[in-house]
Amino acid sequence: MAFITLDLKKLKSNFDYLNTLFKKNSIEWSIVSKMLSGNKKYLTELLKFDINQICDSRVSNLKVIKSINPKIKTIYIKPPAKRSISSIVKYADVSMNTEIETIKLLSDEAKKQNKIHEIIIMIELGELREGVLGENFIDFYESVFKLKNIEVIGIGTNLSCLYGVLPNHDKLIQLSLYEQLIEAKFNRQIPYVSGGSSVTIPLIFQNLLPKGINHFRVGETLFLGTDVYNNTKFKKMHSEIFMLYSEIIELIEKPIVPMGELGTNVEGESIEFDQTNIGETSNRAIIDLGLLDVEADHLELVDKSLKITGASSDMIVIDLDENKKKYKVGDFIKFKLDYMGTLRIMNSKYIEKRVKNGS
Repeated sequence: MAFITLDLKKLKSNFDYLNTLFKKNSIEWSIVSKMLSGNKKYLTELLKFDINQICDSRVSNLKVIKSINPKIKTIYIKPPAKRSISSIVKYADVSMNTEIETIKLLSDEAKKQNKIHEIIIMIELGELREGVLGENFIDFYESVFKLKNIEVIGIGTNLSCLYGVLPNHDKLIQLSLYEQLIEAKFNRQIPYVSGGSSVTIPLIFQNLLPKGINHFRVGETLFLGTDVYNNTKFKKMHSEIFMLYSEIIELIEKPIVPMGELGTNVEGESIEFDQTNIGETSNRAIIDLGLLDVEADHLELVDKSLKITGASSDMIVIDLDENKKKYKVGDFIKFKLDYMGTLRIMNSKYIEKRVKNGS
């Protein structure tokens, strides 16, 4: 059975690095836990850290988090679906919103549950994902302020996730000015200007982050050590927190070129082969991992002498060439994972989740 490991020692090191960075710059931050896909074993370990807030985009994951630590502040980080209003109010202390009718439903439900539900209103700054348009935000806030069971605790924005629009000083200054305008017009305090995510971190080092930005939501950089802005890794952070292991279930020397008339594969692709390789052979290993679990493009072989040659729903084929390292059936092939690869693997119920360097 394939399995993934989470290295707690390296994760804690990344957490401490970011925590120090944010405190030094008077920034509060919330961990985005969606990479853990609600896995209770991993979340239990994560919540042992000195965490004040945790975000997720799945209500079921927030439910797990609250079952581990009912006192931690939870944030639902996408506009709520109407059918989920009751559970969002129950398990999320805060939600991010862009639709006035949805916020009215949250207020009604909060009244039923005898709660005040906190919200961050998201503003559109060019990414064209979620966000109220700038020309509408004054009227929007005015309508929200009339709702008795809603407390506005922030203004926020999302960048980079859909089209890759990068944050910069001007965009974040604009977000800060929106917050100042709201406070001046309505005589209301807006505690959080949530303009930061993993992609925004490099602006701190470049002294380009406006002082008004005081709240970050960070997942990828914490778990993968990624400098998302520059598509590299931070030198002082660990990138190999997650590692994937898959067992060899067949290893046979076989021809390089398939035999027979070729149609399309399971993904609907027509694959061409170099006919000059007819008659050539190679050692081919099949591992117990497939497209049902992860797309091969999101896997990186640790052993650079190996090569992925194909994948189907439940199996991936690895070319071992001459198999100089003497792999055999039952051995494990080790992979690094990128962001989407980790998400897919963590969402697969067929992959065992293990903890490394636990207490």
